[in-house]
Amino acid sequence: MKMKSVWIKADEGRWEEQKERITTGLESGADCILVNTGDVEKVRELGNITVAAFARDNKSGADIVVIGKRGEGDGTKPLPLEVSGSIDINAATLLMDKGVAVGGYVIIRDKRYEHFAAEMGKVCDFLLVTGTDWKVIPLENLIAELQRQKVKIIFGVKSAEEARLAFQTLEIGADGVLLDSGNPQEIKDTIQAVRELESEITELESAVVTRVEPLGMGDRVCVDTCNLMQRGEGMLIGSQASGMFLVNSESDESPYVAARPFRVNAGAVHSYIKIGEKTRYLSELQAGDTVTIVDSMGKQREGIVGRVKIESRPLMLIEAKAKDRTLTTILQNAETIKLVGKDGNPISVAKLSKGDEVLVCLEDGARHFGKKIEETIIEK
Repeated sequence: MKMKSVWIKADEGRWEEQKERITTGLESGADCILVNTGDVEKVRELGNITVAAFARDNKSGADIVVIGKRGEGDGTKPLPLEVSGSIDINAATLLMDKGVAVGGYVIIRDKRYEHFAAEMGKVCDFLLVTGTDWKVIPLENLIAELQRQKVKIIFGVKSAEEARLAFQTLEIGADGVLLDSGNPQEIKDTIQAVRELESEITELESAVVTRVEPLGMGDRVCVDTCNLMQRGEGMLIGSQASGMFLVNSESDESPYVAARPFRVNAGAVHSYIKIGEKTRYLSELQAGDTVTIVDSMGKQREGIVGRVKIESRPLMLIEAKAKDRTLTTILQNAETIKLVGKDGNPISVAKLSKGDEVLVCLEDGARHFGKKIEETIIEK
C-alpha cells in the first residue's frame, strides 16, 4: 500500500482554538497543516511540518497554496457555465506554471461540483474535497476519473472511522484525508488508524536449525533505534538476500544486562537487513536511516536509526533449512542475542541447538544494489 497522508484543517475560529489541534497533530505525526495565510508562520513556530494555506498567490510562505476558499470551490462564487471561465482553475494553473505546489479545494454540493472538482484535479498537485453530507460515492467517482492524473486526492473527514472508509474506497483509496476535528483523541485515533492501514505483512516461515558453530572474533553491528520494541519483535537479518532470520530486539531482561528494547544486536558487518522491499548491508546504516521492524506475526512498522555501533566481538554461525533452502546468519555469540522461535518466543543463540525451529523470511529472485531482480544466483 502506498503511503497515505493526514492533513489537519485549522482555518476556522480563534488561533488559540486552532493551536491545540495543530499541536496535537504535530505530536501525533500528521503530515500537513491547512491554515489561513496569516497563520503560516505561527504554525512554523510550533514545529517543522508541511504547511498549506488558503490563498491566491504564493506570498504567504506556505509549502502548498490552496485555491478555492471564498471562491468557486466552496460555493462563495457561482460555478461558471464553462470550465474555461473558472477563476479558481485559472488561478491554480497560473501558480502551477510558476512551479508552485497547488491544491484545489472543493465542497461537493451536487453533481456539478463533483464535475468541477474533477476538472480542478486535472490542473493541481492536490485535490481537497469534502461534502455537505459525507458520502463515499463522490470519492469513488473522483478516484475513478483521476486515477491516471498525477493529482493526490485528499478527502475531508471528521473522524477516524470516516478516514478508514476513505482509504479503502475502490481498493485504491484516497491519497490522504483532511481531518476537521478539534477533538485531540479523534486526531490521534485518525493518525493511528492511517498508520495501521499502511502496515504491511511479511510472510514468515519456520526453518529448522541444522548447524550452530562458534566462530572467532569479527565485527558486528548493533542497531539502536528511536523506537521501543516488544518481545518477539526485531529485524530481518541474514547472509543471503534470499532468506533472512528474524533477530529479536533486546527487549528481555537478563541476569547480565538490563533490557534495551530500542536495540537489535543485528549481526556481522557483511549481513543484509531487509528494509521494506529492499535490502541494505548492516555496515551501511547510519543515524537517521529508516529500518523495518517486524514482529513474530509478520506485521511491519517503520523505525528510525538513532545510532549504529560496530564493535569486535566473538561470533556464531547459525544455519537453518526452510523448504528447499539452506540459510545462514552470523550473530554475536552472547546470551542476550536471540532469534524468534516459531511460537513467537525468543531463543538465545547461546541455547540454540539442532532441531530448533526459528522464524525466517524467504524471497525469490536475486538482489542488485538492494533491489530484487530476476536472476539465478548462488550464495553460500
